[in-house]
Amino acid sequence: MSFAGVSVVANRKLLQPFLAPAMHQGTASGSGYHLLVFEGYSSAKDTPNGTHIKGRSFRTGGYRWVLEFFPNGRCSESSDFVSVYLVLDQDVAQPVNVHLEFSFIDEVDKQEPTHIRGIKTCGFSSSEPSWGRLRFINKEVFVKSKHIKDDCFTIRCDFIIADSPPAYIEVPPSNICQHLNHLLEAKIGADVTFEVDGETFPAHRCLLAARSAVFTAELFGPMKEAATNSVIQIQDMEAKVFKALLGFVYTDSMPKMEVDGGIEEGRAEVMWLQHLFVASDRYDLQRLKSLCEQKLSERINLNFVSTILALAVQHHCCGLKDACLEFLKVQSAAAWKQVMATSEWEHIAATYPSVLNELITKFACKV
Repeated sequence: MSFAGVSVVANRKLLQPFLAPAMHQGTASGSGYHLLVFEGYSSAKDTPNGTHIKGRSFRTGGYRWVLEFFPNGRCSESSDFVSVYLVLDQDVAQPVNVHLEFSFIDEVDKQEPTHIRGIKTCGFSSSEPSWGRLRFINKEVFVKSKHIKDDCFTIRCDFIIADSPPAYIEVPPSNICQHLNHLLEAKIGADVTFEVDGETFPAHRCLLAARSAVFTAELFGPMKEAATNSVIQIQDMEAKVFKALLGFVYTDSMPKMEVDGGIEEGRAEVMWLQHLFVASDRYDLQRLKSLCEQKLSERINLNFVSTILALAVQHHCCGLKDACLEFLKVQSAAAWKQVMATSEWEHIAATYPSVLNELITKFACKV
């Protein structure tokens, strides 16, 4: 299935595309999928029944389409449900028959081409341009479901135009990351070993060097720590963090957190992300560093803002720093008292006075 673009809605308003313009031109093939990313679902709960939020226009199979989302149903009989529709955004001389499926981004079983082709076609025409799911999901069930996280969710619309030429050859998705991860887990052909906090990790020099300039210098450059068969010692890092780092090197995916017993889950997650963030910066893995920044920015609260801000300033992460300052700007006097009592805040005030100046400027703009 070809990617046909994404629509991002925040607080009921359609945002400008954050991907390159070419990504939103869609695909000429007769199949594709479009994503509707909705941020701030709670702001849409009071939307009147029958009111829709419109996505971005996109092209697939030579036709122009648009998604419509109804937070409180499309009509009175669906007022207890969320409705979602695909709309043919142009006039056509003949009906366009389409196999159509809506799913949440985590419902991968509904996104297989074989599943979608098994669905009865919908006839889009100038007189009947929209088809969809009147009762996509019950609102009460939706609010309690795993599909909503941090007041956000993503709906995927898959469609195959039945009138287009059949695809005799379907190219499977890339699975190179799975194969590389198998090499790491099976230790096949490993030619370098790291020891971290008492644990050993076999790996592959060339792959590490291809992914990180730091590993290139250590393994093949002037440093040449691995010129012999001796085990490379990694200091100041937990074994689980280095394991996660290696997992990212081989798969390019955000590693899963290993939870420590006895630590409150939210705190454990923030600590995990901070350690992984520092490790990614140490080995110049910019994508992993950005992923950690993004997740940390979503977890800023009164308990963690000081530690996250100190980390952002120390590692020169402007986006994460600004997210912390924006959070602090709107806090009450009591909340400020709680933040300023932390040792991390004392460190920031003593070591990075420029941060305080930025925060004062934000307060001035607020007033």
